[in-house]
Amino acid sequence: MKTIQITGPHETRVIEKEMPLIEENKVLLKINYVGFCGSDLNTYLGRNPMVKLPVTPGHEISATIEATGSGMPAKFSIGQLVTVNPYTNCGTCASCRNRRVNACEHNETLGVQRDGAMTEYIAVPWQKVIPAGNLSAAEGALIEPMSVGFHAVARAQVTDIDTVMVIGCGMIGVGAIIRAALRGATVIAVDLDDEKLRLAKEIGAQHTVNSRTENVHERLAEITDGLGPDVVIEAVGSAPTYLMAVNEVSFTGRIVYIGYAKSEIAFQTKLFVQKELDIRGSRNALPEDFQAVIHYLNRKECPTDKLISRIIRPEEAGEALKEWADNPGKVFRILVSFV
Repeated sequence: MKTIQITGPHETRVIEKEMPLIEENKVLLKINYVGFCGSDLNTYLGRNPMVKLPVTPGHEISATIEATGSGMPAKFSIGQLVTVNPYTNCGTCASCRNRRVNACEHNETLGVQRDGAMTEYIAVPWQKVIPAGNLSAAEGALIEPMSVGFHAVARAQVTDIDTVMVIGCGMIGVGAIIRAALRGATVIAVDLDDEKLRLAKEIGAQHTVNSRTENVHERLAEITDGLGPDVVIEAVGSAPTYLMAVNEVSFTGRIVYIGYAKSEIAFQTKLFVQKELDIRGSRNALPEDFQAVIHYLNRKECPTDKLISRIIRPEEAGEALKEWADNPGKVFRILVSFV
């Protein structure tokens, strides 16, 4: 079966692999579409320290059930459209004991610590398979990245009386904007790109700020009557946006960081104390976040066609990653089609 590999910095290839075996308590999936995410791009650029090369990327999965092993629950059927929870959990670490399995100390994500789904067929434990309802095959590949943003909003405990600033309007930020809006919050979207900000308005943001051309602090003061946003969700992973979150959040506000900053950051820690801030991390997503995204997408209110920047064949993966690396600001999701 046709399989994509990243073999080194700026190096990809398509190889042939044998079909996986169907084992007890596993489901054989025919892959429809898989999304390229930021971790895949960092692997391609040689910037992902968690990856051992060569690796098959891909954990944003749309698939159809091809066959099942013994011991399957009745909710699964041949031909059913599904997605996959791509994380593992050990069951014994502190995170797992606290039922926050998304943050398992020993997690291995598909396409990162183990081979991923950019191949024609994969076999996975049935416990990781999630029915996708009446979504299209392409929409199924948007569930996992959107769920990461949904989870960040849950971590921030957003309610309808909150003003929420989301920094970064890529796919993860899009998920955070949608979920915060669904909870009734007033949402402020911040990004460098006007096209992404226009989409942010379409999916629920009441206010947008272009941090390249506008003074963020002054605009926030206008929008919030000088108080600052109650919640800041950082979905970029850079030193300036990490600092922006602390500087701009209101007194007694909540900050949730999703993105990894690539360098050490020097904070004015007095703001942590003076503002009595809650500063939280957000990693991956829980099964209920996946379900919430599926419920939302099945309402058919999301302009998913605008979130899919490009659909490619496996042989085009290397060129697509190169183009994305050269112009990262213009991409929401690139989907690889195995249909």
